[in-house]
Parts: sequence; structure tokens; C-alpha cells
Amino acid sequence: MQINLTGKTALVTGGNTGLGRAIALALAGAGADVALTYFSHPGEETVAAIRALGRKSLALRLDATDSAEVNRVMPEVAAALDGHIDILVNNAGHMVGRVPIAEMSDAHWHKVIDVNLSSAFYCCRAVLPYMQTGWGRIVNMSSLAGRNGGGIGAVAYAAAKAGLLGFTRGLAKEVAPRGITVNAVAPGLILETPFHDTFNTEEGKRATIATIPLRRGGVPDDVAGAVLFLVSDLASFITGEVTEINGGVWFK
Repeated sequence: MQINLTGKTALVTGGNTGLGRAIALALAGAGADVALTYFSHPGEETVAAIRALGRKSLALRLDATDSAEVNRVMPEVAAALDGHIDILVNNAGHMVGRVPIAEMSDAHWHKVIDVNLSSAFYCCRAVLPYMQTGWGRIVNMSSLAGRNGGGIGAVAYAAAKAGLLGFTRGLAKEVAPRGITVNAVAPGLILETPFHDTFNTEEGKRATIATIPLRRGGVPDDVAGAVLFLVSDLASFITGEVTEINGGVWFK
């Protein structure tokens, strides 16, 4: 059964690089029109790639930690996508930095929580008025850190990503009567992304790969494939679930 998203519209936050870019391209490749937001790296290259597939696309700058800005941008996105947003992928997120809890400032804690958890809340709240077709999909980007606590200095990040799992399940129950499913993905080591290039060393990557049963790190398309499944009709009876994408290094 082929995944066909023709006629569907999607928004991917943080969709300009890494996982977000791979997800945006996968959705477009399946037929969806795709908008993306970015914060520090303009997304015009990704937009051009989506348009080359024959789909509508646009990129808008967004600070997803600012609820007023999210509320301002969402109508622009909807207007560009024929008035409705069928799919939301909350990919925007960042570790910000590795800081031991004993040295962590209030500002660091709140910044990490805001960029990884509050941003998803703001975007979900703002998108729901535009998911009125009786069919909707929301996918939240959690992390293996939300399951196992992450590495040293990642307490705030792990807490935010774990909180996102509870948020996913609560929202799944709330919007199910509207035909909207809400799921999360929890990637482990995904290579070829700015995240692990910034917060991991080559030695650290090799050490992690040695612990993975599949004996390799993931790549962005591994995550994009899981997201594509979750937003498709193949997953129409799946909601409130977490898809672990880590090569077998952790599972429940």
C-alpha cells in the first residue's frame, strides 16, 4: 500500500536542516504541500527542493518559543496552504548546551524547556483551528534522552523531551474525537545532523555506535520514514504512541 498525501498540507517547524529538512522532503515526495519554519538558517533551499517536486512550499522565520509570534505566523501558513493545515510536525528543538544541574542557571533551564516543550504547545494550540477537515496528524519530536536521561549535562533537555511524551498522550485523547492523531518519535543517535555535530564528538559517536545492536548510527531518512508512516492512513488507528528510532539500543 503506497503512502499518498496528495491534497494534504503540512507544516514542519525547524524544517530547514537535518531531520526537519528530511521530513519536509519526505512529505512533499508523498504528495503534500509543505510549509516550514526556521529560526537561524533560512529555508529557501528546502523550499526550492519541495517546489521542484511539484508541491507548494514556503519558509517563514519563527521563534517558536514566542507564543504571540506563533499565533501571528500560523494564519500566514494556513493562508498559503489553501486555508487548512492537515499535518503538523513539531521538529523545532535544541539542547542549547550541556550544563550540569549544579551549575545550571534558571535562564538555561527555562530556555531548554521553552524551545523543546513550550514550542510544541504553542504550535499545537495555534494549528488546531486550521485542522477542521476531520483528518489531522500531529507528530512531536522527542528523543532517546526523554527515555534514558540523556548524556552528562542534558538534564534539562531530557526533562523537556520526557515532558513532550506526556503532552503527546494527553493531546491525543483530547483531539481524537476530531479525527486527529497525535504521536511522537524518539530518535537516538542520528548522524548527518547539526545536533550531533555540535553536541557530540567523533569519539563519542563511535562509542555510541558500538552499543547499538544494529551497529550503525541513524540517518535523517530513518526518522523521516517513521514520520511519513505516522501521518499516513496506514497509521490511522495509532495515536498517543512513541516510535523509538535508535537501532535497538533502548526499547520498552
